[in-house]
Amino acid sequence: MTSSPAAEDGVVRADVWLWAARMYKTRSIARQAIDGGKVDLNGHAVKPARSVRAGDVFELTRGNERIEVRVLAVSERRGPAPDAALLYVETERSIARRQAEVALRRQHAGAPRPPGRPDKQDRRLLQRLKKSIRD
Repeated sequence: MTSSPAAEDGVVRADVWLWAARMYKTRSIARQAIDGGKVDLNGHAVKPARSVRAGDVFELTRGNERIEVRVLAVSERRGPAPDAALLYVETERSIARRQAEVALRRQHAGAPRPPGRPDKQDRRLLQRLKKSIRD
């Protein structure tokens, strides 16, 4: 398998790099995330065909987490996870933000929950409460 001239020059498409770095499971999911505005490159909105070089900074949203990574190397091939981890490094600010979010989720994990579904009496109380709020 031969590599493309773009990869030899140290330039690769944004959607391909996100897939190769294992940020998203498939290239089409990476493309959808880019089109959906969930990925920024160097602080600006990005298109799937945008060229990525070493030193660029991606800020992407996956689920509830926002991750900021600096590109260390480019690759068009998706390899094993240990090899993909060598393509980027997560910034200190991103690590601190994710740890703060985890601590906040743990803090709220003990919030009281109702014991089960509301029965007929509880439903009527809820309906009255909602009606009084609307009026």
